[in-house]
Amino acid sequence: MSVQVPDPRELPRLLLDAHGDRTMSLAQHLELRGELPNRDHAAIVEAVASAGLRGRGGAGFPTSEKMRAVIRSRSPVGGRPVVVVNASEGEPVSVKDRFLLESVPHLVLDGAALAAIAVGARRVIVALPDGADGARARKDIRSALAERAEYRPDRAELELAVVPDRFVTGEETALVNRLNGGPALPTFVPPRPFERGVDRRPTLINNAETLAHVALIARYGSRWFRALGTPEQPGSLLATVSGDVEQPGVWEIESGTPLRSLLGAPSKRAPRAVLVGGYFGCWIDGAVACEATLDNESLAPWGASLGAGAVVALGRQTCPVPEVARVLDYLAGESSGQCGPCVHGLTAIARSMNAIAYGNPGPGVLADLQRWAGDVTGRGACRHPDGAVRFLRSALHVFADELDDHVRNGPCDRCHAPAVLPVGPAAAELMAR
Repeated sequence: MSVQVPDPRELPRLLLDAHGDRTMSLAQHLELRGELPNRDHAAIVEAVASAGLRGRGGAGFPTSEKMRAVIRSRSPVGGRPVVVVNASEGEPVSVKDRFLLESVPHLVLDGAALAAIAVGARRVIVALPDGADGARARKDIRSALAERAEYRPDRAELELAVVPDRFVTGEETALVNRLNGGPALPTFVPPRPFERGVDRRPTLINNAETLAHVALIARYGSRWFRALGTPEQPGSLLATVSGDVEQPGVWEIESGTPLRSLLGAPSKRAPRAVLVGGYFGCWIDGAVACEATLDNESLAPWGASLGAGAVVALGRQTCPVPEVARVLDYLAGESSGQCGPCVHGLTAIARSMNAIAYGNPGPGVLADLQRWAGDVTGRGACRHPDGAVRFLRSALHVFADELDDHVRNGPCDRCHAPAVLPVGPAAAELMAR
């Protein structure tokens, strides 16, 4: 089988010949991409390291370092490592992993096979959320696993695990806790999953998109991967774009792409603000958003990062105050409820922001929010309160005028516009595919 190497400067890469209305079969996938090359564990890790691949799940940690950490944790008495494909995607404004699994599942499973070879695993678990939103992805992965019954380049056993569709489920220790039979709640560290994870074995947890990139790097090489992107964040990435934009959907873009290119021209004016990085991300004022590019170095002056690649534009016809209040209320409700910063801090923050949004704030409420944000930061057992506070602080800065007006005068006419930021089970209805 002869397969041509794609031009390294062309897009799409991950989504080459992918369509949201059909799923690529194993035969179609192999015809397009070719067989996985024979690689030993050291060659796989080195290729991923040379490519500079960082995780696409939110934290952006170097993928090769996660592999090496699991390899170092192996021991004769601890059993073989386990590989987990984290496709739980609890972020309401991101559907890119779901789209990837519904379109090109075998690319993700190839990456999981390579990760298993890299760390010496014999068990691969694909974790997908329950609920109606993930029904098609679960169906497509089950079909893909059945197709691969005789195609196992890593000789590992592949299985599907259905996990709760909650924001905190994607946190690594919460996911491990659920796969071990407990609730999908974060646990204290150490030990971390790479030390003792699923079945108390060293566990490599990678986001679905991350593993799809691993499959391409193994086929086409690290120089091919680095032909796009920036030196610090090479390659392409999947962005879920929604809100007041010209073309919402899941787009594969080059790291370092100007933010304005994703917004289009839905109106003659710039949006009021753009949320980058999802509900743990930051707001950027629409007047300066055109200056940003989608890489962490460019986003740093705004305190932002790519996160899971979610971009939401808030139009000027929508009041940001109830949008922010609704998300903070959601994040408070989605916490694990295991420590004070979430139980008390996020609850108080959400309650006060709701009072501002709907007309009953107390004196000094904005100062209280700033103070509570400082009290909560860095004190949680997991990153949930820190992420919520990052979202809050950027909103307090970018929407200072609207918040002050609400405190003084109550809700405005724009408060009645349709919701832009989805929360909970209704998220799929508000996300354009």
